[in-house]
Amino acid sequence: MLIKSKSAASALGVLLLAGAAFGQDAEPIKLGVLEDQSGDFALATIGKVHAIQLAAEEINAAGGIDGRPLELVEYDTQSDNTRFQEFMRRVLQRDKVDAVFAGFSSASREAYRPIVNQFDGLAFYNNQYEGGVCDANMIVTGAVPEQQFSTLLPYMIENYGPNVYTIAADYNFGQISAEWVRNIVAENGGTMVGEEFIPLGVSQFSQTIQNIQAAKPDFVVTLLVGTAQASYYEQAGAANLALPMASSVNVGQGYEHKRFTPPSLKDMYATVNYVEEIDTPASKEFVEKFRAKFPNEPYINQEASNSYAAVYLYKQLVERAKSTELADIRKVIAEGDVCVDGPGGQMCIDPKSQHVSHTIHLAHVTEDHSVEFPTKWEAIQPYWLGQAGCDLTVSDPSEQYTPSNPPPANG
Repeated sequence: MLIKSKSAASALGVLLLAGAAFGQDAEPIKLGVLEDQSGDFALATIGKVHAIQLAAEEINAAGGIDGRPLELVEYDTQSDNTRFQEFMRRVLQRDKVDAVFAGFSSASREAYRPIVNQFDGLAFYNNQYEGGVCDANMIVTGAVPEQQFSTLLPYMIENYGPNVYTIAADYNFGQISAEWVRNIVAENGGTMVGEEFIPLGVSQFSQTIQNIQAAKPDFVVTLLVGTAQASYYEQAGAANLALPMASSVNVGQGYEHKRFTPPSLKDMYATVNYVEEIDTPASKEFVEKFRAKFPNEPYINQEASNSYAAVYLYKQLVERAKSTELADIRKVIAEGDVCVDGPGGQMCIDPKSQHVSHTIHLAHVTEDHSVEFPTKWEAIQPYWLGQAGCDLTVSDPSEQYTPSNPPPANG
């Protein structure tokens, strides 16, 4: 079993840099890093670990956080929810970390979240997800449905037509995301002509492709997760399905346009808060720094960008609070002006939900699998939770809500 701890070689550079730049009496600030460095999700998540390492080294080289070095405590969660529970207890109880950066899948987040609540820890979830978590122990830097689907689906309906077929991973991410799709399609005058939920690990899609062909949608919403489910794209291409696709996860996480032979991802449209092809000075600088440290990184995805920015958000929170205590950090969040300039644009923490604003880029995969950006939407707030009744400045329900199960009227 591969376990990467604070003494692991991957974190050694951070620690050596800290030792060189700080006195021996400087007490480190410990960040737990629980990410899938092996298993089904590792392809999309190893970049998150590297991004955290990069940010920590930069911060230590610049003097740390209030003169204290960052120390990373890493464990490979192996795409296994029981590992998340085991290692979350370990980093909070034994390793005594100050904050934890943890999880790719929503299932893993929901496996560890009660443990974070139990020990009153602080966890950053740096992933795009289905939204709805109202929990004062969580800060979410990934994009959410009102930032992705509320932009993507109207664009697709206007440009390709109103008939929609959804295929989604069969767990809480896919099920709740599909609910958002149904609602936004209806709000925009569209029609759901089909919907399927695919178990994780499934890699054969012949029946699904036949079902889509029979339903004759104008486009397909793909909410597929992991290396097995990504097999859909080449199979659909081989079957000459040739339908436009829309996604909140593909391209931006698993860089399918790089992994599969053209034109299997042709006319995939994904709403992302970052991908390495974004042509801005901030993106170019990030890619250059990332490649200098990790020259063999196959792709720099949005979750790497989110994780990198999250370390800098944490730095700002601790320096302004002059404390690593959660209660003090939450007082700073409540001020409503905690922002960093990330590789994809400015990100600001919403005090009510503790999610962040994003610039959303529409990534279009062309026939040769290059990426163009037909449009973007600046500074979209994570507004749904706050409008629905979540207000962490007033109360902490520690719940996940959905459009069909919103917060109670009294918050």
